[in-house]
Amino acid sequence: MPKRTGIADLPLHTGTVPRWLADRMMSLGALIVESVIENYGKREVLVRLSDPLWFQSFGAVLGMDWHSSGITTSVMYALKRGLHSREKDLGIFVCGGRGKYSRETPTELLDLAYRTGLDGDSLVRSSKLCAKVDNTAVQDGFQLYQHNFIVTDEGDWAVVQQGMNVGVKAARRYHWCSSNLRSFVEEPHTAVVGENCGEILNLTSAKALDTRNSILEFSHENPDRVLREISQIVKPSRSIIVPAQYDLFNSASDRIIVETGRNCTMPAHHDVRAENVDLKRLGGVLAAAYESNPKNFESLLLTPGLGPRTLQSLTLVSEVINGTPSRFSDPARFSFAHGGKDGHPFPVPCRIYDESIRVLSDSIEKAKLGCRDKMDCLKRLYETQTIIENNCFPLADFDKTIAHERKHSKEWGGRIVGM
Repeated sequence: MPKRTGIADLPLHTGTVPRWLADRMMSLGALIVESVIENYGKREVLVRLSDPLWFQSFGAVLGMDWHSSGITTSVMYALKRGLHSREKDLGIFVCGGRGKYSRETPTELLDLAYRTGLDGDSLVRSSKLCAKVDNTAVQDGFQLYQHNFIVTDEGDWAVVQQGMNVGVKAARRYHWCSSNLRSFVEEPHTAVVGENCGEILNLTSAKALDTRNSILEFSHENPDRVLREISQIVKPSRSIIVPAQYDLFNSASDRIIVETGRNCTMPAHHDVRAENVDLKRLGGVLAAAYESNPKNFESLLLTPGLGPRTLQSLTLVSEVINGTPSRFSDPARFSFAHGGKDGHPFPVPCRIYDESIRVLSDSIEKAKLGCRDKMDCLKRLYETQTIIENNCFPLADFDKTIAHERKHSKEWGGRIVGM
């Protein structure tokens, strides 16, 4: 059976991201990417973006709806805006987008190649092949409407693209990463994320080699003969036995969706519930923010106005920056950093969000000057959280945590769509 590299249910949500949130997503998203580059390098950004669970957690920590298809479009738009003015310094570029902007990807890549000396023709070919594979070679009922090609100035790239199936009101996100790509036509994905709608035609399966060869052979046949065969096949009054070399659907194993162990199933309900969150991990976050030894974070605590609630957000931001893949199995937990635009699990606390942006920005700027105290403090927030989690077995009281957030929502500048 083909290996599944990632699947999640992504319910379709209508509406737009309000400007007050979009601008904050742009700022914090770019800062998180810059922090990953500062700590782990440009290639690691591509690895993270090609991980469906990390991507979902990333969107949640930015204040988007934690489980909707809108995370894909809003996060990639935020990154394109946020990185555009600094792409030369950071060495990472986001091309493409949604709808008509996806079709501008080749032009953007050729322009980028002209400015950087990269092989533009090769990048354009890779971009087109990724789209063709997911729209044609994998026929799963989802038509692509978004294509983002992320590339570094060293020529490494990742793709995040999404298709829609209006009939089932769901979206499917596809992830690619050049570092692990061995073939465009055989098991190329790092992840395919979306609602499982049953069996599909998957010509990228390793077991579909004979089928791909049959198609290639079929394409070399005389067109007149092909038309005669088709005319016979479509006649319902006759029982036609199609030669094996032309039977494109002769094995059920060739029609099974790509599969993986990094599954990310997004439920239909909009609100965040206790069963969507690892309460032990959330307990570690809250303990690190509200109960740990202040001396561990002296550099951060000297920031004027910074309190436990901002540390809570920064702890989750730090986990997105420094966490290992196993940390992102419950993306809903990351919505406890900055809430959600529709009020789930609570309204976006804009004052806390702005503090997170300010502290992270300041830590990056000081790190560039050789003073890594604040950057190291942010990393210790994550490390302290995991130590507490592993040794103290804290369990967050989900209902009390939500009640606390909503009680202080006005104080923290809480906002939702329409406000």
